[in-house]
Amino acid sequence: VQLQASGGGLVQAGDSLRLSCSASGSAFGSYSMGWFRQAPGKEREFVAGINWSGSNTYYVDSVKGRFTISRDNAKKKVYLQMNSLKPEDTAVYSCAWGWGTHSDKNGFNNWGRGTLVTVSS
Repeated sequence: VQLQASGGGLVQAGDSLRLSCSASGSAFGSYSMGWFRQAPGKEREFVAGINWSGSNTYYVDSVKGRFTISRDNAKKKVYLQMNSLKPEDTAVYSCAWGWGTHSDKNGFNNWGRGTLVTVSS
């Protein structure tokens, strides 16, 4: 399975963006999907996860109430709606898949190419 994220860009604080991740291959509806981000000079951070059916989600505390992860298994896509963006959200965002629990960062072991999100103050 290959993943490709898109939708990043330069926005101002308070703006919104929706990231998309397209998957190739079969069995997309069988595994957990997640979004990770990596800011310059920092370690990769697990931002959000969603289970195979979309019925359960997980968010890191810093994005709760602002970000929403969703998936469309028929289209083989996962989304990250980001509202009320802050400068500290600036990072390269990547999607990932894995057979582990959607709320466990260690459950993901396959990442796609990321998309850069830059939030200016």
